[in-house]
Parts: sequence; structure tokens; C-alpha cells
Amino acid sequence: MSDARISERIERLLAEEHELRNREQHDADDALEADAQRLRQLEQELDICWDLLRRRRALRDAGQNPDEATARDPDTVERYWQ
Repeated sequence: MSDARISERIERLLAEEHELRNREQHDADDALEADAQRLRQLEQELDICWDLLRRRRALRDAGQNPDEATARDPDTVERYWQ
């Protein structure tokens, strides 16, 4: 996956995240729970995408092939300290 495709995915995920956060004010209780669950999924997907993009850039900066970077599993990415 190219940097451009990863960035496009990040933009789509961010747009959905913003839509869900804006909707929270008007949702009923059952919709709030579904939205909250989807927000957790979006945050995880965003973390994976950002991690992959950073790793691709690091490889490129080191003169290596950025295509060698692969997406890491959610458990690995979610355990990083921010």
C-alpha cells in the first residue's frame, strides 16, 4: 500500500470519526452504544494506519524500501505509549 493510499484511508477514517462524534449529541441510547463501539474500531484502525505510514517514512529516510513495512496487528500497535 502506498503512502498516498494510506493517507487517503486515514482521511476517510477521520471523516467517519468526526461524523460519529458530531452525531453523539443527537443519538438515542442504543445508537450511542453502536457509535461508541464503531469509534473504538476507528481509533484502532487509525492507529494501525498511522503506525504503518510512520514506519514507511522511516524506512524511506533510512534509504530502504518502504514497501517492506507491513501493517502490525492491533495488539502491538495499541500497546505503544503515546
